[in-house]
Amino acid sequence: MAVEHFDVLVVGAGISGIGAGYHLQANCPGKTYAILEGRETLGGTWDLFRYPGIRSDSDMYTLGYSFRPWTEAKAIADGPAILKYLRETAKDYGIDRKIRYGHHVKTAAWSTDKACWTVVAERVATGERVSFTCNFLFMCSGYYDYAGGYAPEFPGTDRFKGRIVHPQKWTEDIDYAGKRVVVIGSGATAVTLVPEMAKTATHVTMLQRSPTYVVSRPAEDGLANWLRRHLPAKLAYGITRWKNVLFGLYFYRLSRKKPEQVKKYILDQVSQVLGADYVAKHFTPKYNPWDQRLCLVPNGDLFDAIKSGHASVVTDNIDTFTETGIRLKSGETLDADLVVTATGLSLQLLSGLQIAVDGKPVDLSKTMNYKGMMYSDVPNLASSFGYTNASWTLKCDLTCEYVCRLLNHMDKTGLRQCTPRLIDPTITEEPWLDFSSGYVQRAIDKFPKQGSKAPWKLYQNYALDIMTLKFGSIEDGAMEFSNPAAKAPERLAS
Repeated sequence: MAVEHFDVLVVGAGISGIGAGYHLQANCPGKTYAILEGRETLGGTWDLFRYPGIRSDSDMYTLGYSFRPWTEAKAIADGPAILKYLRETAKDYGIDRKIRYGHHVKTAAWSTDKACWTVVAERVATGERVSFTCNFLFMCSGYYDYAGGYAPEFPGTDRFKGRIVHPQKWTEDIDYAGKRVVVIGSGATAVTLVPEMAKTATHVTMLQRSPTYVVSRPAEDGLANWLRRHLPAKLAYGITRWKNVLFGLYFYRLSRKKPEQVKKYILDQVSQVLGADYVAKHFTPKYNPWDQRLCLVPNGDLFDAIKSGHASVVTDNIDTFTETGIRLKSGETLDADLVVTATGLSLQLLSGLQIAVDGKPVDLSKTMNYKGMMYSDVPNLASSFGYTNASWTLKCDLTCEYVCRLLNHMDKTGLRQCTPRLIDPTITEEPWLDFSSGYVQRAIDKFPKQGSKAPWKLYQNYALDIMTLKFGSIEDGAMEFSNPAAKAPERLAS
């Protein structure tokens, strides 16, 4: 069987992969590409997660694509609305016709002689392995393991008579109406689950080891909706997008420069609803704002659920599960029919892909990350990662545009290979992410490092990245272009 060849192979048909398809079509129209997706449908995160209330914790004016306006009324959209947006985008631009479903990528081997990758994928339905070749490999597979989330082992779970479920494995048969529910966790998933489940459950308890910063925000953006009624959709979208980007940058910088001031502001807002004592015990973290990602609750739905008595927060540690619930270190017991372990993700780099360059295996944890997307000494491979302090798609859009710039530059110069090289001896290693969240710290050793200065440093700054990735020079001294294309033989005069 002949091996299929593409100029670019994209791995993953989620929000990043669909964006990559659009940018390749728009900016590199002569390039052939395909998208390999391990699952049987597109959407990535927004199709995988089915738990109650699933929604974005970023506004859709920045989580949406730069090229496709978000036109729904809700700025904080639910999972089904986001999935609909992705499906419509893929269909309208013909990107869905480029997707090969049920292909889980396993290995990728680069050959300098051939200037191409040989990519081996497994057909999920049959276990059959199939090979592709490509000149450039673009990994858009996200940052976590789709096979399962992080689930710590709690003592006594085998004794519990009820059901225990992780949100990543939510199924339609899970019934919580009229039942006592304990949600373990205090992150974005937990604060989404609690108010939604509290609508029909007898009571929902959010059990946390330590508090998280929780911020209320209107579900709808009034200015955005007004602009959309009076201006063309794309112009209205662009104005709202930049308004939200600039506010996000300002709030993040303020959090870093004046953490106590921001901390007081956040806690005062919650105290107005729940009271100072409740907030002091359950909503006052030990860390500063943006040392971990803030949790967003649209229209204060979590606070309303607590105030109504349908939900509550307990800050304590688990001693053991019992037949009827959970006993805490304090001696208190929580009765439960259903326990939801919203304990986080298991991070995974490039979907566990095994990489070799010219026959030598590559350990990506030993590499340094270039401009947040490529890896030292690994040619013609980029990956799409979003921001920790802003919407995922903002960085992905810029990454896709930069990859297209690289491809066009190589075409223009007749060179087939681009390889980031760390040649500056003054650059020192730093952790890939400066983030104290547990899900990051558990896996940080498996990820590449970042450097102490550009182009190896992750600044987590959209405005700065625009200048660097959209307008900065491709020839920056760290990117090595090589491997000239073979010239066609000249014809002899007859």
